[in-house]
Amino acid sequence: MKNFNPADNIQDLQYFGEFGGVNPSISDSSTYTFLSAKTMFDTFEGNMEGCYLYSRHSSPSNLYLDKALAAMEGTEAANVSASGMGAITPTLLQLCGAGDHIVSSRTIYGGTYAFLKNFISRFGVQTTFVDITKLDLIEAAITPQTKVLYCETVSNPLLEVADIARLSKIAKKHNLTFVVDNTFSPLSVSPARLGADIVIHSLTKYINGSSDTLGGVTCASRIFIDSLKNVNSGASMLLGPTMDSLRSASVMKNLRTLHIRMKQHSYNAQFLAERFEKDGIKTVYPGLKSHPSHELYAGMINPEYGFGGMMTLDVGTLEKANAVMELMQARNLGYLAVSLGFYKTLFSAPGTSTSSEIPLEEQHEMGLTDGLIRFSIGLDNDIERTYQMMKACLVELTVL
Repeated sequence: MKNFNPADNIQDLQYFGEFGGVNPSISDSSTYTFLSAKTMFDTFEGNMEGCYLYSRHSSPSNLYLDKALAAMEGTEAANVSASGMGAITPTLLQLCGAGDHIVSSRTIYGGTYAFLKNFISRFGVQTTFVDITKLDLIEAAITPQTKVLYCETVSNPLLEVADIARLSKIAKKHNLTFVVDNTFSPLSVSPARLGADIVIHSLTKYINGSSDTLGGVTCASRIFIDSLKNVNSGASMLLGPTMDSLRSASVMKNLRTLHIRMKQHSYNAQFLAERFEKDGIKTVYPGLKSHPSHELYAGMINPEYGFGGMMTLDVGTLEKANAVMELMQARNLGYLAVSLGFYKTLFSAPGTSTSSEIPLEEQHEMGLTDGLIRFSIGLDNDIERTYQMMKACLVELTVL
């Protein structure tokens, strides 16, 4: 890990625009022309590198971003898509068919949970949800039909940490494809270096960082990415979750500042987590020594980028959670909104928002309480000032 710095890999990529611009030119075309019919045929068959047929297949702008994200994650190739779910769903559909089985972490993004439990099951693919921190339960859930082990590096919203290296060994032992959603921890963790076969991101979040673009990416081997884009059997090709070239170019520009932003997100979240824990509020943050996986995560991360920008506070009840968030928004401390990775702090009660697809009884079983607030900590310059203002809100509402 010490010899692999994903930010350096991004910086070392060099693209020139069509006319020598420092930004690559945007391919603002849905279809492309050919000088000969044979070249068109060969391109359709995938035998003409550097030629483009139709932007659902590929475009120069998307391929620029593909290359940058593959370099960031240390994989052979990547394929960008129009949303995070546009990366997750084709990846799992490409890996599984009728009669197959998936073992998944029980604490994952609500949309992924709904896809696994309610949608892909319609095609004969079943999923067993387990506590990803208990390796014995994972092994016990694996059957001869299991094809995929799926988890998030840091789970949404409970911030549980997956032991990627040990999970990779289990996956290899049982000949499973190990898929890791790394949305919460870009640059901090490089799952492919720890043994993951496929790494997924919602580009909408930290990688883009400005909450103005939807996007996703699947980073994997060249063979798997080619299978996703196969014109006859590729899930990404046939389902069509293609990223627009203009959006791809926008993400590409923002990717260049990711290393700076992640350092500040992590610094601010660490500062606030330590202060609120000291104040006696139930605080969950992987950078706290009280986090059950703190030592594990400390050994996984690239320390330069810290423990990430996600933190949770439990204020007791949903009523108090809602009151706290509304007051913090009124005081301009952030926005009552879903998503994460924005320059302003975003906060939501996940049980009634991003995890609402998970039935209440399962939420309670996994430890998702009514009073839990998920914070995506922003890029505030004076974090001491932010802390004092947040604390004042908590005191006013008798949480402190």
